[in-house]
Amino acid sequence: MTGPGPARRSRRPRRLSLLLAIGGVVGGTVSAVLGNVTGNLLSELSVAQLGSASAGVIVLGLAAALVVEWRRQRQPAAPPDDTEATPTAGAPTLPWPAGFSGRAGHVDAVIDLLEKEHAVAVVGRRAVGTSACAIQAANLCREDFPDGQYYLDLRRGDRRHDARQVLTALARILGTRPPASGRADDLADAADELSGHLDGRAVLVVLDNVDDPAQVWPLLPPTARTCRLLLAGTGALAALDGVVAHGLAEPDADDAVELFAAAGATAPVARPHRPDPRTDPAVRALVELCGRQPRTVAELGRRTAQHGWRHTDVLDALRRAVDTPPHQHVAGSPATLLVTARDTAYHALGGESRRLWRLMSLSPVPLDRPTLAALAGRRPDRVAALLHELATGGFVTGAPGDRYEVRPLLAPYARMHLRDAEPARRRVAAQARLTRHLARRAERHAASLAVAGSPPDREPTLALDDDPYGWFDLHQELLLAVVRVPAGAAETLPRRVRRWWFRLAVALCGWLAHAERLDEWAQVCRTVLATPTADDRPEIAGWAHNELGVLRRRRHDPQGAATALSLAVAERGRRGTAQARMNLGLVLLDLGQLDDAVEHLELSRRHRSAADRSGHALTDLGLGAARLARGELEVAHHHLVRAANAFRALGDARGYAAALTNLVLVHAGLGEHLDAAQSWRAALREYDTVADPTNRAAALLNAGAALLAATPAQARQAYGMLAESRRLRGDRPTAGLGRTLLHLGDAAAALDDADEARRHWADAAGVCEQAGDADGRAAADARLVGSDAPA
Repeated sequence: MTGPGPARRSRRPRRLSLLLAIGGVVGGTVSAVLGNVTGNLLSELSVAQLGSASAGVIVLGLAAALVVEWRRQRQPAAPPDDTEATPTAGAPTLPWPAGFSGRAGHVDAVIDLLEKEHAVAVVGRRAVGTSACAIQAANLCREDFPDGQYYLDLRRGDRRHDARQVLTALARILGTRPPASGRADDLADAADELSGHLDGRAVLVVLDNVDDPAQVWPLLPPTARTCRLLLAGTGALAALDGVVAHGLAEPDADDAVELFAAAGATAPVARPHRPDPRTDPAVRALVELCGRQPRTVAELGRRTAQHGWRHTDVLDALRRAVDTPPHQHVAGSPATLLVTARDTAYHALGGESRRLWRLMSLSPVPLDRPTLAALAGRRPDRVAALLHELATGGFVTGAPGDRYEVRPLLAPYARMHLRDAEPARRRVAAQARLTRHLARRAERHAASLAVAGSPPDREPTLALDDDPYGWFDLHQELLLAVVRVPAGAAETLPRRVRRWWFRLAVALCGWLAHAERLDEWAQVCRTVLATPTADDRPEIAGWAHNELGVLRRRRHDPQGAATALSLAVAERGRRGTAQARMNLGLVLLDLGQLDDAVEHLELSRRHRSAADRSGHALTDLGLGAARLARGELEVAHHHLVRAANAFRALGDARGYAAALTNLVLVHAGLGEHLDAAQSWRAALREYDTVADPTNRAAALLNAGAALLAATPAQARQAYGMLAESRRLRGDRPTAGLGRTLLHLGDAAAALDDADEARRHWADAAGVCEQAGDADGRAAADARLVGSDAPA
């Protein structure tokens, strides 16, 4: 199908000028006639005015005609149509390559395929060099095709040939009949005539820039015996019948450096004494930042040599554009503008696809579709269509869990495009959308962690979004990357991002604490403390110190925990102080400062909101433990029963089991051995559903000690519980480990194994001494002294 020729297009302005002139004359004449007809009814003044109006209409019409004709003559001649621009029949059209370097192995492979196959396709993503490789291979085997080598570009400018236009152009080149229409049978007839014309002739036909297999399907499979068809274009050509594909990716680093150097050698050099690009390490880093895209690398090498740019200066400019946080401004450089302007594959995408790809560079890790929809501010179904276009073009790759990321090779390229095309306010808005989406989902899943429980040997889940553990397992890399802002960026986080970033940090710490990932937990807390927001808002700094205090207590560092929690109490407000005071009271309880511990726990309960049921339950648990340590069993029983009922109503299995563990000791102290047995059995059942080895070890210790004190005949069962508690505690010297060894000795003595009992008591004395548990050390020494076993 051909468009209107240049002669037909050039006649249109001439017709317009003639119509305007004739219209002006006719309009003036009609106006004059009407003036004469109405002259008898009007005054002389009115007739004169109508006559002047008639003359004015004629003059305006003629003037318009002159203007149109003048503009027509000044307008340059329209370019000829694509098919009319094809050479005369029989003339070879294969161009000679210019500036081709590298990829010798790929060129040789294509030549070898042309010797054996009738149709060969060099396939790869756009602008990766498939055209240059195919043309180079075709020129190197010209002698194998003495009857002609013909070339046709199927992508002239922004226009794409359809199947009829391709056959028409080939018919003009080879002197056959073009298809009569775009119907399938007419296309097939034209293709058969082409095949018959080429049969028996050693001809090579190169079809370049094939974007869609539908452009060349009438020519396949080729039937001419000696003719060869060489295609260059999209990877979809590999699926065509009768086509053997050779894949082409970006050049390796050595070929890219060679391309850079070769392009610079052909340019007029501004500085005659320049370092050899092949040995300059800055050039290797440059081509990597450019994604090793051949067109960009070659043009950058030529411009660098032409303008005398130092390689290190160009590298610094590109790195600033890539590494500077998105919300910060960076002055544009000619090198960056050149790199983004030469990315033809990027500019061939649709506008929304380009925008999504740019925004994806804000995340260094893969994103799932809901997150991508939030990042781009688009519907998920629309994002799915855009992802298909990006994946087809080789811009993104898939990851487990239906996630996508920018190809690592193109990630710096995408960040340069982001800075070039998106102003700072839109980059910040995208960051805020991403952080808000992640914070909301993380808060929802963190709130359900206690309800979901945590099996000890749970396998990670990749598909269930309603599973909090599965969601955090899948997105942990993304969450940590967003919260761990690059060095220096935390000080300048935009205000609209800062709020959601802090909420995400809080939710993430909840999961890290639940999963016992203490190192990452501490790192997030230190990151929050490093932000200027922590200096401006004491409650944020207080939250971070409170988290660090809890973390250090878990690491069995009560002194460090007390220091951090004292800072938290001093910096947080009244409502926030309740949690910090409760944690400080528990640490003081670990240190044996019972009166101070009870004081802080009572203050914590007073500062709690009435609606904070979980907080009140935790405070009651702490008060129960403190009163138990002080020997106030009735008061301890009251607090622990209230805590257990609250935890059970809230569905908090961990808290419920901790309250039951302490109730075992209260009931045993009150002589209520049956209630003590019920309590420890219920506590162990709860710990079967909770991955908490530390508190499970405490429950086993209390159960074994209570069972041994109530029924010495069940010493064997008590010994098994205490041995399991010893295994869970490891080798860290703590008061809990010392008490476990002490009761293990008691159980061994009840089983008439004096040597093992003495060994456990001796170990208990040493551990209690290292842990600072004077009462435990005294009890162990007393048992050793009172034992009749030999030394």
